[in-house]
Amino acid sequence: MYRLFILFFFSIISLNAHALSDTIKIPLNRQFFHDKINNAQSLFDKTDGQKDFLVNITTNTEGNIKITDAIYRKIDDLQIWIETRDSSINNNQRIRLLSYLENVLLQTRIAVRKKELNPFEIPALMQSVEKLILESSSELVLLNQIEASSYNVAKILSSVFGEDKNNNVIKNLIYLKFCALYPDKIITTIKDFPSETFTDSLINVACLYNPSKVYTYAQSVNTIEGQLIRRNHYKLVQTIAQISQTTHSLMYFPFLDNIVSGKTSIDSIKKLLGNEDDLYDSVAYFKLLVKTELEYHTRLNNNFKDTPIAMYGTNGLRETLKDRAIRHFITPINNLHEEKNLDIRMRSIDSLSASEIFTLIVMGENDIYTSSFKHCFNRMLSKMGNKPKCDSLLLVMQFDFFKKFIKMAANYNKLDTFLKCMPTSSAQQLMKAFVSNLQNSNNLEDATDVADSYSSINNKDLLSSILYYVSDNEKQAIATQDQRASLIYGILKNIFLSSDTSRHLDLTKLAGVNSIYNISKKDLQDDSGRIVQQVFFYGDEDGKLYFNGFLNSFSNKQWKIISKKEWVEIKSLQGNIQIYANKPLDYDANLDDTAQAHLNIFLQEKGIQPNIVIHRGHSYWLPGTINRMPENAKIVILGSCGGYKNLKKIFDIAPDAQVISTKEIGAGDINKPIMNYLNQALFSGKEINWKQMWKDLTKQFVSDSNPTLKETWENYIPPYRNLGALFIKAYNKKIESL
Repeated sequence: MYRLFILFFFSIISLNAHALSDTIKIPLNRQFFHDKINNAQSLFDKTDGQKDFLVNITTNTEGNIKITDAIYRKIDDLQIWIETRDSSINNNQRIRLLSYLENVLLQTRIAVRKKELNPFEIPALMQSVEKLILESSSELVLLNQIEASSYNVAKILSSVFGEDKNNNVIKNLIYLKFCALYPDKIITTIKDFPSETFTDSLINVACLYNPSKVYTYAQSVNTIEGQLIRRNHYKLVQTIAQISQTTHSLMYFPFLDNIVSGKTSIDSIKKLLGNEDDLYDSVAYFKLLVKTELEYHTRLNNNFKDTPIAMYGTNGLRETLKDRAIRHFITPINNLHEEKNLDIRMRSIDSLSASEIFTLIVMGENDIYTSSFKHCFNRMLSKMGNKPKCDSLLLVMQFDFFKKFIKMAANYNKLDTFLKCMPTSSAQQLMKAFVSNLQNSNNLEDATDVADSYSSINNKDLLSSILYYVSDNEKQAIATQDQRASLIYGILKNIFLSSDTSRHLDLTKLAGVNSIYNISKKDLQDDSGRIVQQVFFYGDEDGKLYFNGFLNSFSNKQWKIISKKEWVEIKSLQGNIQIYANKPLDYDANLDDTAQAHLNIFLQEKGIQPNIVIHRGHSYWLPGTINRMPENAKIVILGSCGGYKNLKKIFDIAPDAQVISTKEIGAGDINKPIMNYLNQALFSGKEINWKQMWKDLTKQFVSDSNPTLKETWENYIPPYRNLGALFIKAYNKKIESL
């Protein structure tokens, strides 16, 4: 029945499209304008690639019918009305109304193509057009329609019907709708409205949504925006204007909320910063940041909608807290990783409390070395006395960042120690909370953290508890028909079950992903039988240092090295293995980036597709490697883990990649044996078995006389233990199949 209705509807539309010229005699001087309208309708019809009197621009059939009706029947009816109206309107007025119809169609089509207008708004737009045409585009009707419409509809109505009306009221109405939709863009657009009654209020709104941008404009005292900010009487705006003119002004910004409320004074912060760099009290400043973080977090917990203005974004509290934790504490500790005297190495955190050390640990997730974490962790416990109570610490922290800390503690084999410093019941409740509400996050980071943690835990009782809580959450999700939760917890359960090899579960069937335990030589070969590797180097001191060692690892009995201007080509003398590595040219001059770009162009032109990608560098270089990695990569070896966000990007580009990652910068003494092992396996034509490979290499590093090498090796994570990466892949596969 519904299909018959659609066919009937199409036939009516088709007939109506030809009815005008058949039933009404149109003067030749106006037929031209009708033809332009008809042509605009046809252009709209062809948006979906077919001219069939159906504007099929959404996935909703009923919605498409309503849109088609608005574009065809509504416009055709208005054409008829314009031609048949009595002599109260003259020829020029009729032409003007017809031009309005054509212009509306053209602008609407452009707005839809630019995604500036939701197609479902088209029927409402044409209803407003009808009212304006019937009232001969009355200015009062136009004002009423603009006021009642969404911003995108109002913008088209104003452009078409208000272009000949120099009316500030219309202009202001449109701008206010824009500000309601894009409050973060107010300060960049307010200069055209300096004298309006709403200007001061809008700048106050701009401070709430984009305070750092208002702060930037406040520094420019001679601009229109700067003058508007300075004349403003709102306390928030005045405070931003005041701190924008102070020395080290950005360092006041994280405390903006408390400065406005009177909890913190500008003078008290100024004492910590001093007048000169050598008077800056970095420890006291960090302590104030942590104290403010806990205050802001309390506000969020008490009222989710009460988000502190300066908590997020550029120069916000979280960003500054992370920067200062890394700059003043983590980096100095990392730099002293060879120092045997721990009192010297850990001196920078001597005056910090347990909660402050907890905060710097989670803020430095992607930068802290393994040994740095372990020593910071031990110092944190010692700050709580002879019998540390970690549940009390979490209460002091109000459970801020507790999931991130649990993940890190698990990864560095300290979770068991942490949980033992609290009653068993508290530990159980903590782990239950750790795996709860994973579906409520806007992304998969929390779920990925749970998966990563599970792979790092050795305590069987704790593993059983996590598996139980995950299974219980899945049951609840199924009972409440929460599809996202069911999917997340179902995948986690299957991954955790399969990680117990005694169960002999096939993860490929359970989670829909390829095996994470091995990869064949055939999977790594291109159509020509080549196995191609691409190595990304960066032109900092570490990159230059490790590059020569990288080249020296290739014996001239097995390999031929060809040096080009910007890269090297390394080709095996037996088998068909090719390695391409850009040279670590000066990064200050952007030469390393240019070399990578030119190498990629060369590979594309030659039809060479790398299946193995190796990142050699710090975590902050990793996004550059990811942006240039090929989509057919099957093995990705990272010089640093990079966390959830980077793993997600990797799988967005190369969904079948198996990832080897490390929690620290990749070490040449580790990477060399890994690559040698891989290449020897490829030479022999054997399947690469990750578990066997890890077992063999572990023996090699454990027997090495260098204890630092063993610790560094323990930071490397093979594909079969990279459960966070596995979770992302499995989730993406399931979403694709839905």
